Amino acid sequence: MTHNAAIVLDAIRAVEERDADGLFGLYHDDVEFHDADSLPYGGSARGKDYLRRQLEEHPEQTWLGTWGPLQPSEAERRMEPRVIGEHGDEVTVLYTQRAVSPTGERFEAPVVGLYRVRDGKFARAQMFHYDTASLVAFLERAAAAS
Repeated sequence: MTHNAAIVLDAIRAVEERDADGLFGLYHDDVEFHDADSLPYGGSARGKDYLRRQLEEHPEQTWLGTWGPLQPSEAERRMEPRVIGEHGDEVTVLYTQRAVSPTGERFEAPVVGLYRVRDGKFARAQMFHYDTASLVAFLERAAAAS
């Protein structure tokens, strides 16, 4: 495994373990995230300081604020990441997004993440969900049940 792949997998492990300090320690100062606009946390976000503020001030607009309540146990947080490709500073990972709603409905779907490492730090993430429409519908049902 390359150094870049190890950094990406360390970041995914920090997400699984809800290790915010470890995760932010891996981030490049100018880290950027790109998610489908249809998601509650969708769009683009840039900068480690901006992400930290967003998490503190508007957690409902973040990935963690959306998925955290739906991943109450290690089983739902487990992503089973697998590096499927590397090219220069880019690393592509296939992982599984899991959740359980307040009514007990379970969600599980594959995601492909395209990541970039720059200066030895996690610098960019763009996620491609297998079925964004079913993901959004699940999140809407889960929010209605809360």
